[in-house]
Amino acid sequence: MEKCFLFLLVLCVSLLPETACAASAPPPQTINMPHVYIVFGVLLVAAVLFFTEWIPLAVTSILVPCALSTLGVITVKEAWISFGDTSILTIVGLFMLGEATFATGFAQRVATVIISKAGASETRLLVFAILLIAFMSAFLNNAGVTAITLPMLISIARKAHLSPSRILLPTAYAASFGGCISLVGQAPSMVANGILAKMAPEYGQFAFFEFAWYGLPLTLIGAVLFALFPRFLVPPAREDVAELKEIEIPDGGVHMWIAGGIYFLVIICMATGLVPLTSAAMLGAMLCILTRCMTLKQAQAGIDWTTVWLFAGMLSMSFAMNKSGAATLIAHFVVSYISDPLFLFCTLMAVTGILTNIMSNTATTAIMVPLVIPIALEMNLSPLPFVMGIAMNAAACFMTPIATPSNTLVLRPGNYTFFDYVRYGFFWQVIAYALSLLIIPRVWPFMP
Repeated sequence: MEKCFLFLLVLCVSLLPETACAASAPPPQTINMPHVYIVFGVLLVAAVLFFTEWIPLAVTSILVPCALSTLGVITVKEAWISFGDTSILTIVGLFMLGEATFATGFAQRVATVIISKAGASETRLLVFAILLIAFMSAFLNNAGVTAITLPMLISIARKAHLSPSRILLPTAYAASFGGCISLVGQAPSMVANGILAKMAPEYGQFAFFEFAWYGLPLTLIGAVLFALFPRFLVPPAREDVAELKEIEIPDGGVHMWIAGGIYFLVIICMATGLVPLTSAAMLGAMLCILTRCMTLKQAQAGIDWTTVWLFAGMLSMSFAMNKSGAATLIAHFVVSYISDPLFLFCTLMAVTGILTNIMSNTATTAIMVPLVIPIALEMNLSPLPFVMGIAMNAAACFMTPIATPSNTLVLRPGNYTFFDYVRYGFFWQVIAYALSLLIIPRVWPFMP
């Protein structure tokens, strides 16, 4: 049983530096132990603050490079250079580009047309809603997709004499399913991809739709199981469901189609590699502003700054872990106890699945990925399956209302309880975990 808890000790390894060194081969001379103590101390404090959210996540993230540079682990330039990283600019560009589809009414119009075709059948409406939200979440902000479809789903369910509580929680889960299909589907995918490029550049980055190896099966399995077994997987009907004001669809006119066209052109360029990711995202966002699909103010408002700050701040942590030798120390410690790649993979995915339900999935990714890459490299394994596994298990979180913004958004409208999320989400958490064990090591082998 001791092995099952070993990885949980990694975050606390700063308390056991002598044990780690004694249990493994002598670490390289480049390890700076005072700086290692500082790095692990900052990481532990950041993890506690991410978990408790005593202060906003963005503030915690910015304090990380502040602390590391002030305490001399990294230079001021090293601390803040990540804020201009191309991965950060890609995320910013995609947030602005996605906002154009909402500002012009393109996303709302697509959702309205498709959902209105569902008719009065509960199963038909459920499957239509799941597939629609999963598809839109593969390309747009999950919370935005859930927010615009919530009033529509409640209204259509009422007209068909159906209980909205039977529909809303499954569609929140669908947002997580679909978010696993592409690079831009969820923040964990983008964060993991950026950290991978920094810590293991020789392995490159994941392609735009490479995540679909996992995301598409998860989405299809979700839609099929919800359709076949609603009695067991869908919450019971409730009459006291909150009413939401119908969202007015902006009359974007020709701009609506321009924004939609620009968005899908950018997706094609990214998927085919015709234009570099950062250039495609930024060019698309600027075209939407220049063609008056949205104003500069709307573009800025569409950026999820918490994700941006969190990603940038934790990039400085990954740099500090490498420079101080903390990453090497962790790798020696873990490798001295765990030699089986599959056991390591299973343990890491389980830890990620637990953490992502009790803290931000983006924060979970930002903490776990910098830890796992040096471990994989120390074991002469490819970091790709581990990084992909963490990103997907962090994104697929179903067991608490705080796990994702989509889960939170349906809590009050569906009149759900915390236990509803545990009861119905546990099954999907197990499915997501099992699917990662079946698919990821086969698509991305452990041996480079």
